[in-house]
Amino acid sequence: MGIKIGLDVGGSTTKIVGMKDRNIIYKAIAVAGDPVTSAYGALGKLINDLSISVSDVDRINITGVGSEFTDSSMLGIDTVKVNEFYSTGYGGIFLAKINSAVVVSMGTGTAYLKVEYPKVTHIIGSGIGGGTIVGLSNSLISIASPEKLSEIATGGDINRVDLTIGDISKTEVAGLAKDVTASNFGKAADDLTNDDKIYGVFNLVYQAIGTMSVLSSRIAGINKIVLTGQLTTFKECRKCIQMFSDIYEPEFIIPEDAEFATAVGACFAGDMKVGNDEQ
Repeated sequence: MGIKIGLDVGGSTTKIVGMKDRNIIYKAIAVAGDPVTSAYGALGKLINDLSISVSDVDRINITGVGSEFTDSSMLGIDTVKVNEFYSTGYGGIFLAKINSAVVVSMGTGTAYLKVEYPKVTHIIGSGIGGGTIVGLSNSLISIASPEKLSEIATGGDINRVDLTIGDISKTEVAGLAKDVTASNFGKAADDLTNDDKIYGVFNLVYQAIGTMSVLSSRIAGINKIVLTGQLTTFKECRKCIQMFSDIYEPEFIIPEDAEFATAVGACFAGDMKVGNDEQ
C-alpha cells in the first residue's frame, strides 16, 4: 500500500501521521502514561482506523524526546529514528507549501529554525512555551489543563493586566501605537479575576514567542515565519501574534495541521522534495 508513518513521541503524548504519495491520509494524537504506551497506542489506532495490515506500511520514521525508547523495529516494520529539528523544519514548510521560512516549534518550550530546503539550522531555543502557560497558570489558579485555561482566558481583560505605551505616554513611542504592550503584568491590579490572570499568561507567552520569531526572522534574512506545534490550536495565538505582523511586517503563517508538523516532517526522513514552490 506504500504508507509512511511519522511518529512525534513526547513524554506521554504521541502525534502520528500517515502519508501516501505526499498526501496526509491519517492524523491522530494518543495520550498515555509513558512514551512507549502512547507510541504503540497511536500506531495501533492508525492500523485499526485505516483497516490496514502491518504489511501495508513501508516504514515508520520516529522522532521526538520520547523516541529513545526504541532501538528496533515496531511491530516488525522498518523503523528509523530521525532528527527532530529536521522533522519540524520539513513539516513546517511542507504544510505551508513553501521551501524556505523561519519555522517556530511551539511545544513545552520553543525552538526557532532557519529552513532553506534541504538545509535546517537551529537559530535558538527558549524555555518559554506551553509548559510556561501550564506551570504559571497552575501556580496561580491550580488548573493545569491547557484547554480549560484557554476557555478561562476568554473572559479576561488584558487592559487590567498589561501596561501599554498609552499608559505611560500621551504620544506614540518610536512609532509604536498606544495599545502596544510596554510591560507584561506591569499594570496588574490587586483585584484581578482568574480570567484576567490567565489571559495575561497566554499573552505573555505568545508575545515572547512573537518577539523571538521576529528577531529570528531578521537574523535569518527570511520574512516568512511558520508557526507549528500544539500552541497554534488555541484562539489566543492568532490574536496575540497579529500585533507582530502589524508592527514589524513579517508574514506569519499558521498552516492547517500545524500541530502535526513534526510528525509530518518525520515522514520525509530527508528523501523527498518538501515544498511546492520553484526551487
